[in-house]
Amino acid sequence: MKTVLVVDDEENIRETLKDILEDDGYSVLLARNGREALDVVGFNVVDVVLLDLWLPEMGGMDVLRKMKEVETDLPVIIISGHGTIDLAVQATKMGAFDFLEKPLSTERVLKVVDHAIKISRLNRENLALRQRNQNIFYMVRGVSRAFKEIEEIIDNCAWSNSRVFITGENGTGKEVVARTIHLKSSRRDGPFVAVNCAAIPHTLIEAELFGYQRGAFTGAVSDKKGKFEIANGGTIFLDEVADMSLAAQAKVLRVLEEMQIERIGGVAPIKIDVRVIAATNKDIVNEVQEGRFREDLYYRLNVVPIKIPPLRERREDIPELIEYYLAYFAEESGRKKKVMTEDALTFLTEVYTWPGNIRELKNLIERLIILTKGEKITLGDVQRNLPGSLDVETDFIQKFEPRYSLDLKKARELFEKRYILRVLRENNYNITKTASLLRVGRSNLYKLLKRLGIEYGK
Repeated sequence: MKTVLVVDDEENIRETLKDILEDDGYSVLLARNGREALDVVGFNVVDVVLLDLWLPEMGGMDVLRKMKEVETDLPVIIISGHGTIDLAVQATKMGAFDFLEKPLSTERVLKVVDHAIKISRLNRENLALRQRNQNIFYMVRGVSRAFKEIEEIIDNCAWSNSRVFITGENGTGKEVVARTIHLKSSRRDGPFVAVNCAAIPHTLIEAELFGYQRGAFTGAVSDKKGKFEIANGGTIFLDEVADMSLAAQAKVLRVLEEMQIERIGGVAPIKIDVRVIAATNKDIVNEVQEGRFREDLYYRLNVVPIKIPPLRERREDIPELIEYYLAYFAEESGRKKKVMTEDALTFLTEVYTWPGNIRELKNLIERLIILTKGEKITLGDVQRNLPGSLDVETDFIQKFEPRYSLDLKKARELFEKRYILRVLRENNYNITKTASLLRVGRSNLYKLLKRLGIEYGK
């Protein structure tokens, strides 16, 4: 049920509008003056405001300005018995949705309120769509068992309101998993609010999460809603939650227990309806054991655990991810899709260890699309655009990380492939010289290259 706030100093107008709106299925809140109106907006979820211009103590224009400071997207419809074109223009410039003159027409009021709610919903949906387009990069289909298991967990838990705790290294796509859960849930039309707890100073984390009242501290010149309040009806994503101070953790725990928040400097609790998804790149069990993360909060958050493995542990997904980003950035830039040579793909799939995970892969492909002149992306192109790649190439034998899921035969083949690729590159793909250094005949080297699937041309 949508909520409309009616602000008017005349009781008969307030009650008349209340009856009209309630008969049409709205929930109605009332305020006699500007101060009451700001308090109502501060402590309730309001979808539309009907605001009289001529109010005692604080005029309607001042109330409009302060409401827009607190809630930029809140539709405010001005009503006045002394309407002029100048007033209407001024109110519109300040962000008013529409301007109605008294005496009010029942049909006109209901039509404008309905229109305001629809426009507000479309704006939220457009914002959510833009956010999804900006952040859904990583959630493409994969073939690895690990990816399939994550997809299954997402599908199983998305419909519920259960809290989810996502763990994984930086760049593995924790926020994208959180957004996917939100988009598949019944809350998809509500807000998705992401909070990077590590990026907020400890002294400001409570103000960011819970908001504050005007005058609560130096610099608090107006009321401000916190992230939990903004996420009402939707999902809040607490990224890097293990970086919160113990004091902030205690307050988050209380919010989860009571599902209500108190702004800093506020006197009344505010009920909220929020799904919480948390994430961290730290070893959360160790953080709990070392006393840096509250055990009770951990158990509150860790209802549905999702562990995202690093890219180096699900290499089967790398070719598909590369193909996806080659197509994505080609379409985005309006250019022809480029092709990656076999040896370049082999290096990225089987040799490179991807310390930055999927975020690094995305950035690399975008960089290659921009900087590679030809239609093919070669191994040399890849090498030139990988930060620190020369160290990786020089020492990759020493840094060889066995994949214990492989049997001995597969591991030996993988090592052979990496070693032969290295010698080929160092000798500019000269087959005779490479065969001599490997102490094998040219014909045997050709057979090895064919068996291991190595493309040896430049």
